[in-house]
Amino acid sequence: MALAFTIAEMTEYLSEVFPQVEGMFAIDQMDEQLLVMRLVVSESHLRPGGTVSGPSMFGLADVAAYVATLARIGRQALAVTTHCSIDFMRKPEAGVDLLAQARVLKLGRTLSVTDVLLFSEGSDAPVAHASLTYSIPPARVG
Repeated sequence: MALAFTIAEMTEYLSEVFPQVEGMFAIDQMDEQLLVMRLVVSESHLRPGGTVSGPSMFGLADVAAYVATLARIGRQALAVTTHCSIDFMRKPEAGVDLLAQARVLKLGRTLSVTDVLLFSEGSDAPVAHASLTYSIPPARVG
């Protein structure tokens, strides 16, 4: 399946529909098999002890699943999360960005199921694993 966006087009679209997260996330890779998205970690993402907070990790997983889904279905800003399960497996490394590797496992007419692994940049050991389901609006209007 050909993707509906290039990385530049997706970045522009995200700025249009989610201006509040502009500069917080970056797409490193986007192809038919894998999306790699980065959380540009700043002080606002840290919790006491200097580690990346759980809500920040959840946000990265959620946005990565959203982008992976939109990359396939096109301009569907109203696609929404209907389910998320996340396991926090280890403490993220301090002072580095987090990377999400997202794979769409199933894309149907009304639902998209995505698997996301989160890593501290430069590490091979995942810090979290998430499974997300997105509801795709029936009208398919951007």
